Amino acid sequence: MLKIAKSKLNDLYAEIAKTQGLMLPIKNAGEVNYAVWEEGKEVSLETLKTVKSPKNAFFPQSENMMKFKTEGKNIEVIDVRKDFVEEGKTFVLFGVKACDYKAIEVLDKVFLAEPVDTYYKARREAATIVTLACSKPEESCFCGAFGIDATAPCGDVTTWLDENYLYWQANTEKGEALTAALSALFENGGEAEVAAQQEKTKAILAKLPFAALDLSRFKPENLNDLFNDPAWESMSEACLGCGTCTFVCPTCQCFDIRDFKTNEGVIRFRCWDSCMYSDFTLMAHGNSRTTQMQRFRQRFMHKLVYYPSQNDGLYSCVGCGRCVNKCPQNLNIVKVIKTLGGKAND
Repeated sequence: MLKIAKSKLNDLYAEIAKTQGLMLPIKNAGEVNYAVWEEGKEVSLETLKTVKSPKNAFFPQSENMMKFKTEGKNIEVIDVRKDFVEEGKTFVLFGVKACDYKAIEVLDKVFLAEPVDTYYKARREAATIVTLACSKPEESCFCGAFGIDATAPCGDVTTWLDENYLYWQANTEKGEALTAALSALFENGGEAEVAAQQEKTKAILAKLPFAALDLSRFKPENLNDLFNDPAWESMSEACLGCGTCTFVCPTCQCFDIRDFKTNEGVIRFRCWDSCMYSDFTLMAHGNSRTTQMQRFRQRFMHKLVYYPSQNDGLYSCVGCGRCVNKCPQNLNIVKVIKTLGGKAND
């Protein structure tokens, strides 16, 4: 294991940025989100949860997919992928928490399955992911319910941060290559400090309000019973359909595709969409889910039943707690789990 003094982290960022892109949790206008690092920007590794998850690095909130130019009856299709991932250009995504890294695994199973989403794939292949273990989890966290160890996240490199040092452990070939390029900045040591931090954090995690959520009912064989449970009606009554939960969620993958005419031609772009919106998947004959209850049920059935039944039991929720913090009506996935699957042992 290696370590670098916390006071030298800016040197670490600068060294990475010499040869490739670097995305970090950056504080701007009072909020922390992942952004490209530049000298002088305020990095906030101590922030437990960025407002939006780092999925934006691979699946942007809005992105151009292609451009068209027309001249008479001739149509020229312009590939724009080289604009966001230049050939040979790589980047480091730094400070990803265990829940958000697990969420990338969820997205991989969607976008890298056949037919492969080449836009997503290009960014994933260009990235080296450096994760950061949690040391101060919040009451809204429940990643442990989904088998995630917040004290030992996966990734190309795993790091731990305390008052004095950032501890560094390479896990993959990409991680080893990054470590080798930065070797002059590191010194050896940190095993004892990391072990002590992990033990302390696990003790906190065990005492959190949602530590014992019961997911045992959310299985494919219970699909019909869960779908027809009358509790959906009462749970969804206060839902505003605002879509906040979907936009802060690290695993939501719904999007819309539109064409936009400009003086330079036509741009085809895609942007995040939400299954909580009344016009989501709107077709010529109308919408197949006509009530907010149906849309509410669809969102949580997908995360807890549909997705895991098709992906070897992997849930499409990672317990990050962003929806717990952000839903204006307190209608989050924890409420659904406790109502339909069993209550936590408070």
